Amino acid sequence: MTIDTRSDGACAAVPLLDLKAQFASLRTDIMAAIEGVCDRQQFILGPEVTALEDAVARYGQCVHGIGVSSGTDALLLALMALGVGPGDAVLTTPYSFFATAGTIARVGARPIFCDIDPASYNLSPAALEAWIETGCDRDGDALIERRSGARVRAILPVHLFGKCADMEPIQALAARHSLPVIEDAAQAIGAEAADGRRAGSMGAIGCLSFFPSKNLGAFGDAGMCTTQDPVLAEKMRVLRVHGGKPKYHHSLIGANFRLDELQAAVLRIKFRHLDDWTAARQRNAAHYREAFARSGLAQTIGVPDEPAAGRHVYNQFVIRAPRRDELRSFLAERAIGTEIYYPVPLHLQPCFAYLGYRERDCPEAEAAAGESLALPIYPELRVDQLEQVVAAIAHFYG
Repeated sequence: MTIDTRSDGACAAVPLLDLKAQFASLRTDIMAAIEGVCDRQQFILGPEVTALEDAVARYGQCVHGIGVSSGTDALLLALMALGVGPGDAVLTTPYSFFATAGTIARVGARPIFCDIDPASYNLSPAALEAWIETGCDRDGDALIERRSGARVRAILPVHLFGKCADMEPIQALAARHSLPVIEDAAQAIGAEAADGRRAGSMGAIGCLSFFPSKNLGAFGDAGMCTTQDPVLAEKMRVLRVHGGKPKYHHSLIGANFRLDELQAAVLRIKFRHLDDWTAARQRNAAHYREAFARSGLAQTIGVPDEPAAGRHVYNQFVIRAPRRDELRSFLAERAIGTEIYYPVPLHLQPCFAYLGYRERDCPEAEAAAGESLALPIYPELRVDQLEQVVAAIAHFYG
């Protein structure tokens, strides 16, 4: 395989993400869509938002889509719609982007962290069940955390890196204890569980992010909540406009969580290409796995498995690497982009010190934080670039 080089003989850069390449192929359509919004001069909750909500909801096997201002606000809106607040607790993962737990704290509730499965990086159903059995008491129909006295109100799993969490046992636990499930599907639009259900369709509310680096990315912040429940859908539509319905009449205290019309117009153009981009990410992931095996690295680094059933959409391709930080520096010297998702698990973040967690409380999450490294996986990568990444890693490990 020929490795791409510059004219001076050095290897060309392989960025972690190249959004310019994506935009170049869509420029004409995107600019026309933006001009259409400008011509209409309807910038808030207009026809582009409505059309995007309908399309994304159908794609995700849901009845209702509620466009919001970001993936973080989607989580916040979901918690508000379910009435989670002070005195409550939410069971979640310690290994995720900060917003997963940050939004729980923002509504005044207590994040409770259960460890992850080391292969998928997702919330471990076994750890979740063990915590409920050992850390909780029953008070009638309520599940009470013994340490804090907080009432457990929901379970919030994350479909991390584009692979669905093991939802069947999580939902069984939730049903046993009458808890709603909020799915953090920020990285997983179009991902499927083994039974074919799509991310965001399996719980009470699904939360999507359209941050620019996501598989379906806006030109800024944007997000969406999905649900099958018409009552929850209507409540979220009201909450996203300060809780006012009709205008200036407020039975609820909401916030400004509206999705901009311009962002929706851009997303509708990009949405047409989502399945093709997902297929390209899957091809790139398969190429990495084959190339790592061919290079004798299969026993050195851990790579994500392609599920036998279901659909992994590879928002990230995350390896487990010995001497991870040294490897990352080595790749950076060769202009190969990487990222660490996430260097400090949530239960050890300083802002959550008040929760009383210590090192080794979530050992699998802590191990992942010290070993995981995301490699370039975006759809426009060429084969020679993938080979360049693998060759550099093989060189590092000798």
